[in-house]
Amino acid sequence: MPRQWGRGRPQRQRRDGGATFCYYAPTMKRVVIPELLDTGSGTPVEVATALSDLRHINQWFGGTATTQSMIAQVARKAGASSLSLLEVAAGAGYVPQSASTRMQKFGVRLQVTLLDRAHSHLKNGSGNGISAVAGDALALPFADGSFDLVSCCLFSHHLEPQEVVQFVNDGLRVCRAAVILNDVVRHPVHLALVYLSLPLYRSRITHHDAPASVRRAYTVEEMHRMLLHTAAASVEIERYPLFRMGAIAWKR
Repeated sequence: MPRQWGRGRPQRQRRDGGATFCYYAPTMKRVVIPELLDTGSGTPVEVATALSDLRHINQWFGGTATTQSMIAQVARKAGASSLSLLEVAAGAGYVPQSASTRMQKFGVRLQVTLLDRAHSHLKNGSGNGISAVAGDALALPFADGSFDLVSCCLFSHHLEPQEVVQFVNDGLRVCRAAVILNDVVRHPVHLALVYLSLPLYRSRITHHDAPASVRRAYTVEEMHRMLLHTAAASVEIERYPLFRMGAIAWKR
C-alpha cells in the first residue's frame, strides 16, 4: 500500500497532573494489514524463527526496558516487593521473563503467567516456575482480581479501538492494581527505520509483519483517547526511546 502522510501536525498529550506535551508528528494514516504470525501462516520452524526475531526486536529496540519501567512504577506506587503478572498475547514470554530477571536486582519479585491464543507460541515460554495458558485476550479466563498486573507488549495495535477498550476493561477486572500496555508508535520515520532494519531478521514472517505493525499502530494521542473510554480510575502514558509508548491504566 502507498504511504499516506502529509506535512505534519502538532499533537498534544495530556497526562495526569495537568502537564501538557507538544511535539511535531507527520500525519500517517493507520492501515490495517493482517500479520502472518496472527493468521497461523508458516511452518513450525518459520513460526519459531519469527518469535526469535520478535525477542531480538524487544531486546534491541526498547520493548523490555519499557515494560520494566512500567512494572517498576507500579511497584513503587504499591510499595510492593512481589507482584503477580499476567502477560497477554505473550508468545514465548521473553519480555516478562527478562523484565522479571531485571527487577530481581531491584528487590522486586515477579510471578509471571503467560497467555496466548496459540499453544504453539507458548510451548517455549513455560517452565522455570512460569505458567502458560491458551485463551482469548478479549475474554480472559480468570476470576476477578487474579493478578496484581495485566500486561501486554506489541499487542494493542492488533486491536481496533473498541477492542482496545474491551481488552483493558477485562484486564482491569482481572487485575488488582493496573493494566500496562507497551507498543510501537505509528510514525513515518519509524516505518523507514523498520525497513532499514529488516536485514537483521531471518524470518520472512518478520519481514512482512514488522512494517505492517507500524502501519497499524496507534499514536500516543490515539491511545490516550481510547484509554479515557475505559473503566480506569486514571491513565498515564509516556513516550519511550525508539518509537515506543507505555501506558498504565490504574484500577483505582
